[in-house]
Amino acid sequence: MEIKLERIYQQPADLTGYRLLVDRLWPRGISKKNAHLDKWFKEIGPSNELRQWFGHDPAKFAEFNKRYTAELMKNPQTPIFMQLVAEQLKQQAVIFLYGAKDQQHNQALVLKKYVEEHL
Repeated sequence: MEIKLERIYQQPADLTGYRLLVDRLWPRGISKKNAHLDKWFKEIGPSNELRQWFGHDPAKFAEFNKRYTAELMKNPQTPIFMQLVAEQLKQQAVIFLYGAKDQQHNQALVLKKYVEEHL
């Protein structure tokens, strides 16, 4: 099985996998019913300070990647998150849902890379 990324504002491409929202903030305008998610793991998202510093500026993405990875390494929720993902991957694909408009420079990409490297 694999980890997939999907923007929560788009029509769901795959409802068969385990759908996991990985943003710290709930996406504006999305109802919990329409989100079609299995779990919201907000504690795994970047800190408010890091998120605000980054501001989705592509020029800051490389540094954001380093800082967010460092946060993941220190976050006490990371092992719990990793265990959840590992268990789900035994049965089905896992879909990380995120709200960012930029599909090339966002925290879900960093998280996916981190998880794949540490599983």
